[in-house]
Amino acid sequence: MSDQGAGQQSPEESSPYPRQRRAATVREAKALAHPLRIRILRLCAQREMTNKQLADRLGTDPGTVFYHVRQLTDAGFLRQAPVRTGESGALEKPYRSTGRSWWLDDPLSGEGAEASFAPIEAFQDELREAGPDSVRTMTRFMLHLSPAEIEELDRRILAILDEYIETEDQRLDRPAYGGIVILHRLAD
Repeated sequence: MSDQGAGQQSPEESSPYPRQRRAATVREAKALAHPLRIRILRLCAQREMTNKQLADRLGTDPGTVFYHVRQLTDAGFLRQAPVRTGESGALEKPYRSTGRSWWLDDPLSGEGAEASFAPIEAFQDELREAGPDSVRTMTRFMLHLSPAEIEELDRRILAILDEYIETEDQRLDRPAYGGIVILHRLAD
């Protein structure tokens, strides 16, 4: 699950966390189990945003957003950026994604069936917000795979994405694109 995006410093600069895959902690899994929190991560990966900016962008009240921001901050997925002066002269406390969630293997396992839909719901909301003209590529497929072949496919897809994530800081002058890869068992 990626919160890596345009405008974000490379994880070495922005996060003390190692850039290697590992299992999610219980706190991390719970923090990623809500679509609004996943959208907050994506937005804060693109640029630093305040609680009010997030609330306005997401069409949600600031109290709700603050609750979710606290969950993400406590889990290490967001960090507070330096306080700044806003347009009105008031001090603002922006947040930035740490990039940490990208390196978690299967972060929602054990969080229940509904949690596995959180990234899908967040993606649907992001896609609707961007509009149909935002779609650049799409591939649907059906494959017959063994458990070992599923592992191999996942490993290979992640290896390609990791190559791009590792060099993301070299492409920050380009438009940001989001995506999702889901492999699910088809109903009989």
